[in-house]
Amino acid sequence: MNALLKDIRATPLLWLLVFVPVVLVAAKLKPEAQTLLFVVSVLAIVPLTVLLSHATESVAAKTGDAVGGLLNATLGNMAELIIALTALRAGQYMLVKASIAGPIVTNTLFILGMSFLLGGLKHHVQEFNQVNARVLATMLFLATVALLIPSAISRADAAGVAFTNRLSVGLAVLLIIAYALEMLFSLKTHRELFVSVSHGGGGEKPWPMGLALGTLAGVTVLVAMVSEIFVESVQKAAESFGMTPAFVGFIIVALVGGASAMPTAFSGARKNRLDLSVGIALGSASQIALFVAPLLVLLSYFIGPTPMNLQFWPGAVVMLLIAALTAALVTNGGRSAWYVGVLVLMVYLIFAMTLYLLPPQLP
Repeated sequence: MNALLKDIRATPLLWLLVFVPVVLVAAKLKPEAQTLLFVVSVLAIVPLTVLLSHATESVAAKTGDAVGGLLNATLGNMAELIIALTALRAGQYMLVKASIAGPIVTNTLFILGMSFLLGGLKHHVQEFNQVNARVLATMLFLATVALLIPSAISRADAAGVAFTNRLSVGLAVLLIIAYALEMLFSLKTHRELFVSVSHGGGGEKPWPMGLALGTLAGVTVLVAMVSEIFVESVQKAAESFGMTPAFVGFIIVALVGGASAMPTAFSGARKNRLDLSVGIALGSASQIALFVAPLLVLLSYFIGPTPMNLQFWPGAVVMLLIAALTAALVTNGGRSAWYVGVLVLMVYLIFAMTLYLLPPQLP
């Protein structure tokens, strides 16, 4: 418990934990104040994702690479997954799909771009492992192809909903298999190819296993409770702010869910540990694309009002494809400088501006 309190005192983002009881009480006393509940729930989710990240890293540090990699795959994007599951149960498939595509784009462009920029401002040129970056970028491209096919087929051949649903289930299974094989490749059979190029200082001391597991369980419950309030309030709040669920999912949910990864990625870049930053940005995006998204498709048959498919609106597919190609382009050489980060961030800002001014709609 002392380690937890020490981290709370030392991490300004964790001071926002005060909003967790505030939003739970406000939801009981002022359920009609949708805009207020939306804002406070966002402020509450941010520190919870940071705690979730700390607990996951502490458990992974004590279980070895293989189990640790599996934990990071399943728990690294827990906040986004819980929000998506809550929206899935409520039948808000527009928000679900936006909360899938949004974090992929945000991790690939915003976190990667900011890491390149912040690291480049301190270090003239930085290097990172090309093999790891190429594998992650290729996985992103694979996932983009899987998302592109249902949308392209349904429009070109006027395919029915039943066909699209069956195709989506098959694609979901293939993506999960591809992700499992990538973990085997990087953690077992070819792990020597993924050794970090840069050498920085060691990470923080992990929490005791009991504290990490207890925090993991408690925070997961709190994230689920706050996410339910967030999903219920998002539609009215979005209208108040002139936003749509698509913009909220692409930008707001993605940035809130990624709050836990950002400090580590940005700090790693500043310490010339760019492999850490690239791994966080592209690794998290790959997890969502090849694990979280197909998992949601399969779970929709059990907890959703109707089955969800992988048919995204054209704008989302285009953005995902451009994000994957941008990641492949800027990581191909294994070197970076601050202006590369600026260029990647410009792509992200173009997407954000487009979504706000001309929000995409589902077909």
